[in-house]
Parts: sequence; C-alpha cells; structure tokens
Amino acid sequence: MRLGKLSAVLLLCLCSIPRAQAVATLFLGEPYGRSGALVGAGHTAVYLSGVCATSPVILHRCGPGETGIVLSRYRGIAGYDWIAIPLVPYLYAVEKQEEIPLFADKKLVAFLRDRYRRNHLKSLVPDLPDGETPGGDWYELIGASYIRTIYTFEIETSPEQDAKLIRTLNERPKRHRWNLVTANCADFARQIINSYYPHSVHRSIIGDLGITTPKQVASSLFKYSRRHPELQTSTFVIPQVPGTIPLSKRIRGVLECVYRGYWHFHPGKNALILDSNHQLVAPLTIADRRLVQDQLEDLIQAAPSAAADADKRQWTFLHAAAEPVFDAFGGPALQVRVGGEVISVGIARSNILNVSAGYEFAAGLVKARLREELKSAARKTARADVESDLLLLHQLQAPPTGLASTTGLAPPSSYATH
Repeated sequence: MRLGKLSAVLLLCLCSIPRAQAVATLFLGEPYGRSGALVGAGHTAVYLSGVCATSPVILHRCGPGETGIVLSRYRGIAGYDWIAIPLVPYLYAVEKQEEIPLFADKKLVAFLRDRYRRNHLKSLVPDLPDGETPGGDWYELIGASYIRTIYTFEIETSPEQDAKLIRTLNERPKRHRWNLVTANCADFARQIINSYYPHSVHRSIIGDLGITTPKQVASSLFKYSRRHPELQTSTFVIPQVPGTIPLSKRIRGVLECVYRGYWHFHPGKNALILDSNHQLVAPLTIADRRLVQDQLEDLIQAAPSAAADADKRQWTFLHAAAEPVFDAFGGPALQVRVGGEVISVGIARSNILNVSAGYEFAAGLVKARLREELKSAARKTARADVESDLLLLHQLQAPPTGLASTTGLAPPSSYATH
C-alpha cells in the first residue's frame, strides 16, 4: 500500500490546501451502539476530493479552496436517495479543523450537530413546530468520528471521471431508494466506486448471502487496487474522538455476524493513523502505552495541589453538568459552574490554553482524554497524539499566570523523544 501522494490528498483537504491529485475514498465505519454490537455491519460512504456541492443534493466540480464532499445514503432523510456533506463537518460536525473538540460526550455532539443542521441543512431537516430539534437519522450525516472509527481506502480519479459522476447524480431522480437488502449504504458506495472503475467492487454470494455489506465493498476495492499497482492507492485509519461515547465495534460480514468468526480481511491491519495534526503516524504500541501511562502518573503526582488529580469524581460531575457553548471566535467550549461561578473553558486545541480561569477543569479534560487513549481496548490511538496531549497537560498544570512551568519535570520537548 502506497501512502505517499494519495494519503496526502486527504490531509491537504483537511488543511484547506489546494490539491494536486483527486481521489475517491471509501469510508468504512465501524458499527456502534447496541445495534452495532448485534449486527456488526457498519456503514460506508464515499469521499470525493474533486467533487463539491452547490446544495446537499446538487454537485459541481470543486473550485479553488474547496475540499470535496462525502456522499452517503441513509434511510428517510427528506425523501432523498443520497446527501452530500463537506469533509470536515461529516467527520466532526464543525466547519474548521481547529474547532475539533479534544473530548466528546453525547451532549456536546448533539449540540454541534444541531448547530450545523440549523446553519446548513434546515431546508432538508427543518425545526419542529416548537423550534426544537427533530428526530430521525439525519444526525448520522455529520460528526461520524464521534461515534465510530473509520477505515479509509483511497484510489486516484481523473477530472473526466468526476465530471461523469456529477452528470449522472445531478440528472437521475433523487427519490428515496434505501432498502436493507437491495439498496443499502454499501450498495450506493459500490455504485459510486464502480462508476469510476467498473466491476471493481462486487457483492459476496457466499460470505454475505448476496447482500452488499460495507466490509465486502472495502475488501473488494482493496483487492482491486492490489491487482492494479499502476493506480495510486492507500489506506489509513481515522480514529474515534476520545470521550464518554462507547467505542465502536469490529466490522463483520453477514456470516461473520452469525458465526462470530474472523475472516481473512482486516481493514485496519498495518495501517497508519490520522492524528490530530492531520499527519499519518504509527499507532500506539503496548510498550508505548506503558511508557505514556508512567509519564501521565508522573505529571499527576508533580502537579500543584490546586491542580492535583485527587478527586477525579468531582471533575466527572462538573463535566456531566457542563453546558456546551461557543467562544467569541466560534470555537467549542463548555460552561462550567465552579464554586458558584460560571466559567467558560475552551475544549479544542486552538482555545483550551486561553484560560484566565478554569485551567483546573481544562487539565482534567486532557487527563480524561489521555485515559481514554490509553485504554487497552483503544487500539487505534496515534502515538503522536498522546505525546501532544502530555505536553498540553504539562502546560495546563502550570500556574495560570502565563502558564509557565514550575512542576520540576523534564522540559516538555523531552516527551517527544521517547
């Protein structure tokens, strides 16, 4: 698997830098929640770096500064067969990568999704008569990385291929077609990929009893790319954002769901991880985890008494009662009541250090993030992220005036050398 040029395309799109090569990227999302544990099929969508959206159901060729869209089929959204969502909102329910929160919970994710719906999707998903947020599956269109890990399978595309797909989707009827057996999300992804490379993706008669499944779409595209080494292809993992939302589950095919066996295709095997800086890096190893755990304990023990980790339960209580808001620059924040006073604390890398008060709560949030990253079940954590988070915690545990270090620990740069 060649990670060079093609992987850089998605990274550059995330950073809003002009592209040199267009790609079609299959997003294979792990199943989540109680139904995900029982069924295990997951979800598929397709990211197109050369195709953009005039509206959620009208497409055009991307112009300068545009970063492509994610096409996906869900059940019963305004009667349409598919919806197009820009890349960063699809993954994180925010419009800029610097607004991605460090730690997610259901309340925050619902808040971010509803803000995006009200700003961009109200024509498709209008408010209820009383002005409240409607129910339905629309929420799955945005913020996918809060609920599931996503495996990506990229393959290069040409402007002519993009133009053909745009004409096809704009001209054909957009009426609702979703059907679990014959027209599910994987069927739609199969049709999109096959429009670029005919017969590259197909159903499995034996393994899935003829039903198109997300895992089979990824498996057949992966095998197709191996048979065509002349095409630029790559794969990597977009991890689930740490937080209190349960981790997504292993993806399975139809017979795998019945027999609980593990078949030959493992979508994340030997894949690199997309980290918070949108770089492809190695995953955290067992040895790394032990080392980082020791460093985290050292930081906690060396913290000033005011910022000590003596009462993790108190932070958990404060976090559960906190209300999501936006700061003056539009970044995500939490309003927290501490000692009778309500304070606002930034929760993204771009604003968490902007603290005149609330630095103890912010430090607790980074500790909670690190604990989730270090869980033995979380095997999809980027090593660079935990190193960055240790540095961030080191800064937050310094005194609030200038956040200068008085902990007596080794300089923050030393953490990056382990």
